[in-house]
Amino acid sequence: MSIYDYKVKNIKGEMVSMDQFRDKVLLIVNTATGCGFTPQYDGLEALYKKYREQGFEILDFPCNQFGNQAPGTEAEISTFCSVRFGTTFPQFSKIEVNGANAEPLFTFLKSQKKGLLNSDIKWNFTKFLVDRKGNVVDRFAPTVTPEKIDGAVAALL
Repeated sequence: MSIYDYKVKNIKGEMVSMDQFRDKVLLIVNTATGCGFTPQYDGLEALYKKYREQGFEILDFPCNQFGNQAPGTEAEISTFCSVRFGTTFPQFSKIEVNGANAEPLFTFLKSQKKGLLNSDIKWNFTKFLVDRKGNVVDRFAPTVTPEKIDGAVAALL
């Protein structure tokens, strides 16, 4: 399987094929609106604005699995992100990233790039960088800011 074989629900509940992101560089992130890392939305949006015309997409997957830090409905999460941080990149339905109910796309991402000890995601704002051919080329811990990823994104573009 490749990343392009997966389908995910967008924030409106519509199924979206990952194939629509073929030939793009992707940064796929599990996010939360009430996390200490939530201000990273500013850096993510800046990165998106800087590179989207060159074929870069950020895919935002809210996740309430860590400390219940993504409460609220999808509509509330979407409004929070667009009003508070001005986000314009694609946002998807709230998911789980670990365990029996993990979103299959994230199970695939974790199988391609494991964390320090195992494949489980440890916290919100873990980031996966995918090249134009759909290869998962890097995984960044929540503490790695979007500004620190800029060079890696630019190299793939």
